[in-house]
Amino acid sequence: MSTHKRVLKSAGEVSGSEALRMDAEKAEQVVDALNTDLAATYVLYHQLKKHHWNVEGAEFRDLHLFLGEAAEHAEAFADELAERVQALGGVPHASAATLEAGAPVEPEDEDVYDIRTSLENDMEMYGDIIEMLREHVALADNLGDPATGELLRQNIVQVEKDAHHIEHYLEDDTLVFEGAMQ
Repeated sequence: MSTHKRVLKSAGEVSGSEALRMDAEKAEQVVDALNTDLAATYVLYHQLKKHHWNVEGAEFRDLHLFLGEAAEHAEAFADELAERVQALGGVPHASAATLEAGAPVEPEDEDVYDIRTSLENDMEMYGDIIEMLREHVALADNLGDPATGELLRQNIVQVEKDAHHIEHYLEDDTLVFEGAMQ
């Protein structure tokens, strides 16, 4: 790896966007919010992948597929967030350390838990992210950035849908024979 570096834009720097007619002060507020969303979404993505890899039991297949799809949704949303940060003249968070440090959600540790505990942890994280996204929609709207507001609104629909699916998985009703779970 070369030791020569030519930094084009420093992390944390926000120049605004002449093309989008967004001044640097407003862009910085939106970029900070989007980088927080990006960090939280990547923490969620990694936790969903962990659960996707480790799920077992009678409902393995359905949960494995769902968790894989939910992780894909999170990854796609993260990409949209990063591209919007860049379009606004900012630098998207990219390193694992920066993403974890910038996330307002706490990732689960490395241990493997029963699927109910795992899904409860996912539900908690989804709820925190949903509340944050709603706040950031209001921020974008208040700063006169309807495009960012719309990006967040469109993605909240999928985030809420995935959270609602987890809520269904956590319900008490099941076709699995209770004696088999002991």
